[in-house]
Amino acid sequence: MKIFRDRLIRNSVSSDRVISLGSNLAAIPERLLLAHARGEVLFIAGAGISQPANLPNFRGLVLSVYKHLDVAVHAVISGIPSTAHNQWDVDLSDLTYQQAAEVKRFIIGDYDVVLGMLERRIDAQPHAKSRVRQIVTSELRSTGISPAQIHFALMVLADRGGAVTIVTTNFDLLLERASKKTRQEMQTYSLGGIPRPGRGDDFAGVLHIHGALDRNQARTSDLILTDQDFGEFYLRRRVVPDFIYDAARLFNLVLVGYSANDPPMRYLLNAVAADGSRFDDLKERFTFVGVDDPDPVALEDWKGRGITPIPYDSTNGHAALLSTLERWSKLSAINGKRNSVDAEVKRIVRAKRSSANDADRDLFDHLIRRSDSNERIRLSALASKYKADFGWLDAIADVATEFDRERHL
Repeated sequence: MKIFRDRLIRNSVSSDRVISLGSNLAAIPERLLLAHARGEVLFIAGAGISQPANLPNFRGLVLSVYKHLDVAVHAVISGIPSTAHNQWDVDLSDLTYQQAAEVKRFIIGDYDVVLGMLERRIDAQPHAKSRVRQIVTSELRSTGISPAQIHFALMVLADRGGAVTIVTTNFDLLLERASKKTRQEMQTYSLGGIPRPGRGDDFAGVLHIHGALDRNQARTSDLILTDQDFGEFYLRRRVVPDFIYDAARLFNLVLVGYSANDPPMRYLLNAVAADGSRFDDLKERFTFVGVDDPDPVALEDWKGRGITPIPYDSTNGHAALLSTLERWSKLSAINGKRNSVDAEVKRIVRAKRSSANDADRDLFDHLIRRSDSNERIRLSALASKYKADFGWLDAIADVATEFDRERHL
């Protein structure tokens, strides 16, 4: 569905409005939806998107490494729940001081530090073929792993209009495999080989900012895995922070598949937040946050770290997140399905605007607001065809007036 994104309004009176794309889905700030329609959104995907494909998160990866390399420590940490905190008590009497220190770090959730400590303990000097990295690589190359539905949805949303670009801290190549199945054939870039952020078509591909597994299984790869790796690439070489700084000035960053305490999240947040108080051209950052129950404290925690949270119901295996992203991809102003948009307009205008619920009125207005004049004329004709009352037609005229006013500001 072709819409002229460069003429979309940028700062409408609805800047605080959230749009529900469907029942029980996450409500997305309209300013983010409009930015996406302009091609100004860059998704950053974490380990959470690969868990539906049966790959472990960072914590699970650490457990697997210890299972293979230190059964004594594994026996202890495998019984520690993921909700454990600093005060969690475990019996360390059978462990060495080094092993006990690793367990303490595991409880805190410093998984990058844990792997660094283990690697230094059993391999002395970290290197690409250390036993720790061999186990990690083996776990992520497990046979029978295929892209999950969330990979496909993200690859659709990653289309900026002429260039498909997505950032990930994952080492796996599931996003690339998803792109092949949708006939998008993406290039893979990692670490120092990643193109510099820009709005041109040359800024495209799956960008593995923490490294990627080589397609040739006989070759090793540079991976940002341990605390020393993060220090090397974030502090010494500054490969990742420099990339994030530039990207955050050009795009609204949207984080998917992270929890607040993920080690990559800590580093990513620090990389952006450090500049937030010094540069006023930094764009707003967003993250999808899974919650079992409304938790205003957790949401404020995200806001306090410079990220706008988009909460969703995390029950049923985060099904609401997948449904939200799939729905967004179908209604995308860039490459969505026109019949999906038309079906929404048809459904909404069956009722009088005065009796429609707020969610339907907001969604209808958004579909008009993000459109250029030709698309608005088409949607007006469609609404008239399905006998929309004057309330809906007046809304279209109001949005057009709002568009013209904003354009001349």
